Amino acid sequence: MHNTGKTTMIKKFNLHIAQSELDDLKERIRKVRWPDEIENSNWQFGTSLSYLKELSNYWEQNFDWRKVENTINSIPNFITEVDHHKIHFLHIKSENKNAIPLLITHGWPGSFLEMLKIIPLLTSSKEVSFDLVIPSIIGFGFSEKSIKGGVDYSFVADLWHKLMISLDYQKYGLQGGDLGAGISIRLAQQHPKSIIGLHLNYISDSYQPYLTEDIDNETQQYKTYLKSWNEKEAAYALIQSTKPLSLAYGLNDSPIGLCAWIIEKFNAWSDNNGNIENSFTKDELLANVSLYWFTQTIHSSIRIYHETSLKPLVFKENDFVHLPVGFANFPKEIPVPPRKYIEKGFNIVRWTEMPKGGHFAAFEEPELLSADVTAFFKKIIGS
Repeated sequence: MHNTGKTTMIKKFNLHIAQSELDDLKERIRKVRWPDEIENSNWQFGTSLSYLKELSNYWEQNFDWRKVENTINSIPNFITEVDHHKIHFLHIKSENKNAIPLLITHGWPGSFLEMLKIIPLLTSSKEVSFDLVIPSIIGFGFSEKSIKGGVDYSFVADLWHKLMISLDYQKYGLQGGDLGAGISIRLAQQHPKSIIGLHLNYISDSYQPYLTEDIDNETQQYKTYLKSWNEKEAAYALIQSTKPLSLAYGLNDSPIGLCAWIIEKFNAWSDNNGNIENSFTKDELLANVSLYWFTQTIHSSIRIYHETSLKPLVFKENDFVHLPVGFANFPKEIPVPPRKYIEKGFNIVRWTEMPKGGHFAAFEEPELLSADVTAFFKKIIGS
């Protein structure tokens, strides 16, 4: 690994949260002041009080952050600096010398931890294997927080490209969902000659292709459904894109408040059949929430909603993505446009209707996602 352009030396990263911070977290959990709740409302008005009490008790009494640290430290972790921004990333190389470099980007309220299950599946595949680069978005996890504006999809995309070049990957593939999809799309548009293929499992509801004709009935029905969904489910995004700091005071100070805000999305957006633990274990949920807590990144992570609202995924005349694109459509995903509407902006060469799974594809269905990613790249490399 070496220096390229404005990228400084890449250093190994080893995680150790001070014991005093772990003790402080447990003390804050113990001192929580619980709100009341309408009888039998379950998750109707937000995170279930009874479940959150159960989860917080587990957090204080049973959850082992050191075990999470050991898992993270068992994977090659690095810190580098690109354009004066410190970036944390995982870099796992396949034993296959012909492996495809693949840049995977997470979303909110997730983190790089979402991707841990797909690492062995993608690096050890006998058909097509990958060298994986899994960075933390600026303001997430162990990547640096930016207190300047402008950290949107395009900004992060340029940083990611420079990161990949610094790792000697002149051509590479992309995979993303949630915010990671928007970043990957902009990267494909801004640096198309470096991209082998783009695999997505989500596309932002701000997506608008460049149209020369009226939208069809199927797309109109989607937009009507999206409007209804947003009225019921998207208040969080409106707050995060307009007044994130007001929200952050409480979430950054209260672990239970933070947990409630994040866990509600894991429940609402996953294919869990009415029980969040059908999709995630308590340890998996709390590892992700604890990462936000210890790094104090809830405000820096939600600020990107404001930045992307200023520059939504609206395509101009020359923004069509001509390189090969694969799309994995999970049934419990939050609203996704019809295939025909997506194809007005992308060269879709593989579209897969998944049998199960939701918004957190790598977390919920790592085998299904990994198999589709592998099949997509096998197809485009072989063609």
